[in-house]
Amino acid sequence: QVQLVESGGGLVQAGGSLRLSCLASGRTFSSYAMGWFRQAPGKEREIVAGISWAGYSTYYADSVKGRFTISRDNAKNTVYLQMSSLKPEDTAAYYCAAKVGRYAPTDDGMDYWGKGTLVTVSS
Repeated sequence: QVQLVESGGGLVQAGGSLRLSCLASGRTFSSYAMGWFRQAPGKEREIVAGISWAGYSTYYADSVKGRFTISRDNAKNTVYLQMSSLKPEDTAAYYCAAKVGRYAPTDDGMDYWGKGTLVTVSS
């Protein structure tokens, strides 16, 4: 069982940056591939980025490539999402999720989910 708690969301102007963090409970954090997802009002949840269990491979949605960076610190049981050049269309609730396995996730087939943190980008 893994519990995930996101933080770092907030209100930012277009072009600005935010860093989201996700703290995982448990001793086996390095056993999980991790992902960040988002869901905007009236839209389906979508994957934003994924990272493998050791952090060597990553996946990004086309919409965020070159702007967002996912990383992890297994010693701190934490995964991060650095978001830059934010756009109003990035406004959404952002969720951290964990998946048993090695490889960076590319869809929402995850095993554990956090409760989310809200990101609002004003124009």
